[in-house]
Parts: sequence; C-alpha cells; structure tokens
Amino acid sequence: MKWIDVRDIAIALAEKYPGIDPRTLRFVDLHNRVVDLEGFDDDHQRGGEKVLEAIQAAWIDEAE
Repeated sequence: MKWIDVRDIAIALAEKYPGIDPRTLRFVDLHNRVVDLEGFDDDHQRGGEKVLEAIQAAWIDEAE
C-alpha cells in the first residue's frame, strides 16, 4: 500500500483496530499506525496532514 491508497488504508486500519474511534487519534498516532500496517510500503515522510485527514475521514466512514 502507498499513501495514495486512502480507502485501502482505512479498511486495513478498521480491521486491525476495531475498538479505536478514529476521531480520537492524533495525527502522529494515525501516521504511526499507517506505517506499521502489513503491506504498507511507501516513504514514511510523505504522509502529510492532508493525506492523514483523508485517511481519518475514510476510516470514520468504514467504522460507521
């Protein structure tokens, strides 16, 4: 997975962390959870605020 795979990342996070409310995560914690996902293979520095916002919004959609 790459940073541009927002929906895939959100699905993977929802599956790996079913008890976590994505609205409560700080972006630093969200970033760390993304780069720790199995299959994530992208430059860790490229995960900026805009992409993290998109991942968070997609994860909220998946959780609902």
